[in-house]
Formats: sequence, structure tokens, C-alpha cells
Amino acid sequence: MGDLDILVTGPDAIPSLERFVAWPKVNEVLVRGENKASATVGHEGLQVDVRALPVESFGAAMQYFTGSKDHNVAIRTRAVRMGLKLSEYGLFRADDNARVAGETEEGIYRALGLPWIPPELRENCGEIEAAEEGRLPDLVELGHIRGDLHMHTTETDGRATLEEMAAAARERGYQYIAITDHSKALAMSNGLDEARAIGFARRVREINREGNLGIRVFSGLECDILKDGALDLAHDALAELDLVIGSVHSHMNLEAAEMTDRLLRALECPHLRILGHPTGRILLQRDPFPFDFERVVSEAVRRGVWMEINASPERLDLHGALIRTARAKGAKFTISTDAHHPKHLASMRYGVVMARRGWLGPADIMNTLPAEEFARAIHAKS
Repeated sequence: MGDLDILVTGPDAIPSLERFVAWPKVNEVLVRGENKASATVGHEGLQVDVRALPVESFGAAMQYFTGSKDHNVAIRTRAVRMGLKLSEYGLFRADDNARVAGETEEGIYRALGLPWIPPELRENCGEIEAAEEGRLPDLVELGHIRGDLHMHTTETDGRATLEEMAAAARERGYQYIAITDHSKALAMSNGLDEARAIGFARRVREINREGNLGIRVFSGLECDILKDGALDLAHDALAELDLVIGSVHSHMNLEAAEMTDRLLRALECPHLRILGHPTGRILLQRDPFPFDFERVVSEAVRRGVWMEINASPERLDLHGALIRTARAKGAKFTISTDAHHPKHLASMRYGVVMARRGWLGPADIMNTLPAEEFARAIHAKS
């Protein structure tokens, strides 16, 4: 994150600047002008700019400061071609400076002959053309998500029991969850071996028969993809589970060709349903491992394996550009939190944002399906 822009309007807009610079968490005041205050804040010294705006300029400023730069340049160029000029203060006629729009973002785009373009799409990557032609996608929203498919419990490295995770998911209004503890290769996490995995599947079937949790539970596993591409557990054990996520957690320094072959072999497993955090990145700590993403996605599509959008703030994997690439190949997706504690379920919103950046609608994401439809989908692998 570079900096943070806060826009304020209304009768208290100007006094808010003084309250901001007096905030105890401010380290250093950089600017204190008539309509703007800028300061570094907090232990990381993040720069925060607060701007006080009249109501009639608020939408124009929102559009301007949302970005991206490339999108804004394209929008401003469009305005010039129409005899207009656009700034953070509003949209004006070039000849007499008369205000055309500015109070809302919708008004700005409408005056430029476009429907409102959601902020996540503003990258100048075809969204303006799609808006002109009425092809903007109806993007997924957090309320479309019916279940979380990647979470861990105290059976491995989670901090809560199955019952506690189920209760937290039920409170969020979900219809179902999948419990996907680690497999045995992650010995430090007390990963499940074949016997424990089979026993877990049986336990989940009993839980669902009793129906006491108020939410459907799918038995799952985050199964390690080993260096040679084999999955960590025997196929007969995996067959007992409802949902198998295959993830790379080791040997991430392979050459791109070797990593590609490793993932392609993993996709051959008939029980694999989801490719977990597909690039392996951890933000600010570990770069994505190299592989032929398009080739792997094409094979995943052919074999009916879904691509995970891991919503953990440390991962956000896949990111928007790769989601668009995979979508163009016909991929289906899941959005999951990789939760290790009930509070981590709240991270779903970050995964939804990434999906929106990738132009995904509800139909692209499998865990927007109602429980019964989702149950049929996981058993309908092509």
C-alpha cells in the first residue's frame, strides 16, 4: 500500500482536518492546508491524506482517487474528445467551464456515455470498451457466497474444533463448509494419514446424519502435492472424502518446467477437486513459484478441477490478472479463507474483491451454489 486517501464532505469537512492532525496516532504532519491535511500515521509511518470537499465534487474526487492511473487517463481522454474536462473537482464543459457532473461517480460516467464501472475493474484492460458495449459483468458479491471450503481445525494446525468452526460459519449465514485439514507430509502440523482421513470422513457422515450443527459439513483434506506430483495420501483414502484440495507446500524452488510437470501430474489424480493457492505466494515474504500457468489451467479445466482464490490476506492467491487468464480458459473457481481460527472466516471479503478484480460473477464460483447443488457438483467431476 502506497498511501491512504480519505475524502470528507458535509458541514464538518473542514473541522475534520484539524481533528485529524491532532489525532494521537499521527507521527508527523506533512501538510496542513485549507482543504487538505497530510500526515504519517502509526508504527509503519503510512502516509494518510485527508481532503475536505464540497458535496458537488465528491463523486469526481472518488473517481479520481480510486484510480487506476491508466483507467483515469483513458477516461480523461474520452472527456476531452467530448469537449469536456475532468478533474477531481468535477466534469466541466471545456468552452465555458460550466459544471456537467461531479456529485456522484455514476453521474460522471453517465455524462461520458458510460454505465458506472466498478472500482475493481478500473485498470484500462477492456472495461471501458465493455461498458460502451453493455458487456460489463455482474460481479460476485460477498452475499453470494454460500459456504467456505478451506479451513483447518485442532486435528492439525487449526485453533478451533470442527464444531467451533461450523458454529462460526453458521453465524455468518453459510449453508455448508468443508473441513480440510492437512495431510501427513506436513508432519509439523500433525497432518492426517490414511487411517485418520478415513476415520474423519466417517465421522462427518455421522455428523450430517445427526444434523445437530445446523450446517452441512463436507469431509475434505488439503492434500500435499509432493515433489514428484503425487498426492500425499493413497487414492483409496482420498476416495472416502467429499472434497480434496491439492496444494504445494514444499520444494518451491523447482525450475518452471519441473514445477509445471509436477502440477500436471497432480491433476491426474481422479479425486482432486481444487488446486489450492495455486501460485504459492505469500505477500511480502515469498514470490510465486514459476510454472506454465496457462498450460496448468487448461489441464485443470479439461479434468474438472477448480482453481482456488485463497482469501487469506497473506496470500490473495490467485490475483486478479491470473483470474482473468484462467476465466478466459473456461476455469471454475472457489473462494475460501484457509481459516485456522473462526475469526479468519471474515477474510472471505478479500477473496471476493480478488474475484471481482478478475471479472468473476456468481456463476464462475462454485461455492455460490446452494448446498444440494454444490454436493452434486463435487461428485460430477468430468
